[in-house]
Amino acid sequence: MFQRIRDLREDRDLTQKQVATVLNCSQQVYSNYELGQRDLPTAVLLALELGGVVYLLYHFWGGGQE
Repeated sequence: MFQRIRDLREDRDLTQKQVATVLNCSQQVYSNYELGQRDLPTAVLLALELGGVVYLLYHFWGGGQE
């Protein structure tokens, strides 16, 4: 599972820092998720697996504003 979240991030050309910012955690915490050194909270897992990172990034940086 841990390789899968890294693959999802890399497929979207995102850095760990970008994803960590959206998930409101440090880059180190997010890195530990990818390495399997820290358990993934359910909310984080769902956001990543459902493509929520792309949605969150879009809105986080104002992509949804007119």
